[in-house]
Amino acid sequence: MFLSIDAGNSNIVFGFFDYKISKWSHEIRIDTRKGITSFELVKKLSLFFLENNLKPDRISQIGFSSVVPEVVSPIEDFCLTFFGIEPYMINGKSFEKLNVSTTRPNEIGTDLMANITAAYDHLKEGCIIVDFGTALTFSVVDDKGAVIGVNIVPGLKTAIKSLFTNTSKLPEVKLELPESAIGKNTVHAIQAGVLYGYAGLVKGMLQSIRAELNQDFKVIATGGLSKILTPLKDSFDEVDQNLTLKGIKLITEANQPKMA
Repeated sequence: MFLSIDAGNSNIVFGFFDYKISKWSHEIRIDTRKGITSFELVKKLSLFFLENNLKPDRISQIGFSSVVPEVVSPIEDFCLTFFGIEPYMINGKSFEKLNVSTTRPNEIGTDLMANITAAYDHLKEGCIIVDFGTALTFSVVDDKGAVIGVNIVPGLKTAIKSLFTNTSKLPEVKLELPESAIGKNTVHAIQAGVLYGYAGLVKGMLQSIRAELNQDFKVIATGGLSKILTPLKDSFDEVDQNLTLKGIKLITEANQPKMA
């Protein structure tokens, strides 16, 4: 099995690809915390493996992307302790062997490059990847696999948290799309404003990118919150929750011998 580890600002995602059935078979998400320890990860993953009837020795290769420097060392220690494997840490030099390229390899996030790698490998043409994470990102790659650029906006949870944190009387609300775009009470008003507002933002950004580049790019959405905004369902050609995990696997295998 291949293990992709995606350490983001909100979650550390462990995704398991089973070569025998050629699919992503298991996934566990752990809240990202800068003080997390290797011991904590061993405890959580030990329970997960037990509950899913998995054995650590089934893991043959590990790819690792992180945008949170503080969790890198604990995760690397965890991999060595639990699996006896040193994970491949994706960095700027990792992209040299890929079919996609960027002129700023040390600036673009490894998670975004994983998205771009997986999307381009799948479509074989220029596309836009919309990632609904802690930040809402729009990554644009051309027909030859070159990264044109990236747009970054505060994510849905970030927007809700900011509103709740910086106002005295507005409550923190669940990310649920109300039936009406016009709020009938405080909770619905916040949900309608943020969620319908973000739907409009995404549509507007896609329209602006296409107009500027004069190309009707295909769009792939990913990220844990990509399915919440149902008004956007016609704006995406595909929604792939495993896109980042797939990209981490592709980048790792391009830089290390593939191990079944």
